[in-house]
Amino acid sequence: MTSQKLFSSKLLCWHNNENKRILPWKKETDPYKIWLSEILLQQTRAAQAIPYYLNFINNYPTIFDLAKANDDDVFRLWQGLGYYNRCKNMLWTARFICTHNKGQFPTKHEDILALKGVGTYTAAAIASFAFGLPYAVVDGNVTRVLARYFGISESISTTLGKKSFAELAQKLLPKKSADYNQAIMDFGAEICTPSAPKCASCPFQIECVAFQTKTINLLPVKAKNKVRKTRYFHFVILKNEEGKIWLQERTSKDIWPHLFVPFLLETQELLTSSELSKSIPLSKRKTLNLKFIGSEKQLLTHQQIISHFFELNFKNQLTLPPDGIWVKKEKLRNYPFPKTIISFFEKSLYF
Repeated sequence: MTSQKLFSSKLLCWHNNENKRILPWKKETDPYKIWLSEILLQQTRAAQAIPYYLNFINNYPTIFDLAKANDDDVFRLWQGLGYYNRCKNMLWTARFICTHNKGQFPTKHEDILALKGVGTYTAAAIASFAFGLPYAVVDGNVTRVLARYFGISESISTTLGKKSFAELAQKLLPKKSADYNQAIMDFGAEICTPSAPKCASCPFQIECVAFQTKTINLLPVKAKNKVRKTRYFHFVILKNEEGKIWLQERTSKDIWPHLFVPFLLETQELLTSSELSKSIPLSKRKTLNLKFIGSEKQLLTHQQIISHFFELNFKNQLTLPPDGIWVKKEKLRNYPFPKTIISFFEKSLYF
C-alpha cells in the first residue's frame, strides 16, 4: 500500500472508530444548511459558529425564509462574527437562488463556485457534503495535517504552496469524499492541533515525518505576517434632550458595512477632547464640550482599530449628516453594531 493510500485508509479508520467531535451540521444533507454552516465558518472557529448556526436555523429554517428576511434582522443575528460582507453575500445568494432557481441549490461544482461569497474551499465543502462530489477541502486543519505527515516544507501562504497542497489533497481523496473531508478536518481540529498536538494518541506516529524528525512545531511553514495598519476612530455619543442617541448606518466599502455607529471621525492619530472639539465638523463654534468616556481596541486581519469614545449633549445649533437617526437607549439592541461598539455599550451600560 502506498503512503498516500495508507494515510487515507488510516484516517477513515480513525474517523469511523475514534472521532468523537460533535458539530450540529455534521452528517447534514440539506444543501441550504450545509451552505449556511460553511459561510459562518469562513474566518470563524467552529465553537464560535455553533450558536450562530443554531440561531439562524431557528429563525430561518429554509432558504426561502432567509431570502425574504429583513436585512437589519439578519445583520443583527450576525452581530459579533465580523467580516460582514459574508452576511451581505449570504443574503444576496439566498435571494438569487430563490428568484432564479426556485430555491433549489445548484448541484454542480462550477455552479456552486459561481455563487457570491463562495470560494474554492466553500465550494468543495458544499459539493462534497451536500452532493457527494469528489472535491477535496483544503483549510488550515487540512494543510497542517498534510504538512506534518508528509514533511512538506513549502509555505502554505505562497501561491505555489497552496497549489501543491490542493493537488495533494485531491490525490488523497477516496470515493467517500464527504467522510474523508470531515475526517481530516476533525483530525486537525482534535488531534493534530496547531500547538500541543496529541501525538501520543495519534495513529500516524510511525509514518508521520514531522513526528519522526521532531519538526512538529516547525510545520506547516507560514510566511511572515504583514504588519497591521493602525486606524484611530473617535466616536461621539450624541444625546438629545429626550435621551435618544444619534446613529448612522455605514454604507461605504470600508469595514463594518450595513452596521450602525455613533458619530465617527477618523484621524491620523489619537486626539484629546480639546483637540477633537476643534476638529469635529459639527459646529462653527471653536470648541465643543466633549467628555471622554472610554476606549476600545479591535484587531482585524490586516488592521487594528483604536477607538476613543466621547459624550456630547446635542444642541440645535449642531449640524449633523442628513442620513442619521435618533434611537431610544432601550431600543439600541434592535440595531446591528460592530464588535467595538457592542463592547463599549455593554461596559457603559447602554445595553
